[in-house]
Amino acid sequence: MADNTASVGWFLPALAGPLLYAVTNHIDKHLLQTYFRQGGVGVLILYSALLSAMALPVVWWADPSVLDVDLHNILILGGVAVLDVLLLWAYLNALAADEPTVVIVFYQLVPVLGLGFGYLLLGETISAAQLAAMAAILAGAALVSFEVEGKRRRFKRHTVGWMALACTCWALETTIFKKVALQENVWRSFFWEHLILVGVGLGIFTFASQYRRRFLHGFRNNSVAVLSLNVLNEGLYMTGNLAVAFAAMLAPVALILLMNAFQPFFVLLIGLGLAWAFPKLATERIEARHLLRKSVAIGITGVGTYVLLSN
Repeated sequence: MADNTASVGWFLPALAGPLLYAVTNHIDKHLLQTYFRQGGVGVLILYSALLSAMALPVVWWADPSVLDVDLHNILILGGVAVLDVLLLWAYLNALAADEPTVVIVFYQLVPVLGLGFGYLLLGETISAAQLAAMAAILAGAALVSFEVEGKRRRFKRHTVGWMALACTCWALETTIFKKVALQENVWRSFFWEHLILVGVGLGIFTFASQYRRRFLHGFRNNSVAVLSLNVLNEGLYMTGNLAVAFAAMLAPVALILLMNAFQPFFVLLIGLGLAWAFPKLATERIEARHLLRKSVAIGITGVGTYVLLSN
């Protein structure tokens, strides 16, 4: 019974992360297509960084000792914040040119990288079965690496390149965050990471004039819609991050990252729901051959996930 309770203790928050992330993926795509067609990536990063301030009073209330953090760890968390920005930059560039499910399938590379970083930085082990599962995940990602139109195949160099960078940043930042949080705690680490993100946002607003102008223009012309969607989006994303951070305290990094295998399934499910209920908001290609390829890719990475979870 104790073992089952412990399993549920990490599994539920780890599953909540990819579900919330899947919702934000569709909101991001809607914002890029509807409000920020020009310079949208930089503007959304600016919104995300500045709105990180929403988390600060909540975390302070949860743990008033958040300022009692070693300076060395603060600097490390500054690196985590930089990785956050790089991750968001790469992901949004990929999302601007491709459909959400295809982009998110590539996030299944995160546990592959997470195993490597966990091995190098935290002393976690890799079995032969896990190596085979990693190969399956790579094969699943390869299925959506090509655009197939009739007999023509085009390698999605743009999507693959940006998502390779995004996955590397995600796996590395999760590993580093856990290393610091084990010394401090989740609340303190979360507070400083987001405080530094706010500083990054202020820096972009101050020194990147083109993003500042587009940020202010979008806010003035669509203030209610843009602000509401961005606040909702950032709130969901931070809640997902916090859930995953707590889960990472209870299980190996690679195991938590493996739960990302559920994210493309959630993204595809939400995309199909939008196509059925709100076709004007839909961004997924739902023709049979596209659905089949995406479903097979999700299935193969899911098999890899199962093998990794069971070893």
